[in-house]
Amino acid sequence: MKEKPLVTIVMGSDSDFSVMEETGKTLDEFGVTYEYKVTSAHRSPDQAVAFAKGLFDRGIKVVIAGASYSAHLPGVLASHTVLPVIGVPLDASPLKGMEALFSMGQMPPGVPVATVTIGKAGAKNAALFAVEILATNDERLQKLLKDHRAQIAASVEEKNRGVIARAAGPKQSK
Repeated sequence: MKEKPLVTIVMGSDSDFSVMEETGKTLDEFGVTYEYKVTSAHRSPDQAVAFAKGLFDRGIKVVIAGASYSAHLPGVLASHTVLPVIGVPLDASPLKGMEALFSMGQMPPGVPVATVTIGKAGAKNAALFAVEILATNDERLQKLLKDHRAQIAASVEEKNRGVIARAAGPKQSK
C-alpha cells in the first residue's frame, strides 16, 4: 500500500512541471511523501477550490503552489484551506516572475501565503520549508535537516579552501 502524501505540489499548468519537479526531488531526499496536481485559479477555478477544500480531510499537511503571471493560485488555495500554503513564483512571463513574486507577497491580512524566491531555487526552498514544518513533530526529519545543513556548511568550507588555493597559486607579472 502506498503511503498517503503529506505534501501536495500544485501548479497552474503542466508547463510549470520543469520547475516544480525540483520540489519533488527535494522532498524525495527527505523521504517525505507528496503528490502533484495541476489546477488553475483562472481556467478551472471550481476545481481548484474543491481541491483546496478537500486537502485537510485527506491528511495533507503542507501545500506548495507554483504559479506565474498574476499568480493567484496560492492565494486561492490558501483562502479555502487552513493548511500552510507556500507559494513559488515562476519565471514564465516577460517580467521574469517578478509580478508573481509581488502577487504572492501582497496577500491581504488573514490569508497568508509563505512566499519563496523565483524559479528552481524557490521550488527547492519551498520543499525545505515544508520539511521544516513537518519536522516540528518528527525527530527523523529534524535529524535529516541538521545533516543537510551540515553538508551545506561543509560545501562552503570546501569552496573556501579552493579559492584560497587558487589565490595562493602563481601570480601573473605585469
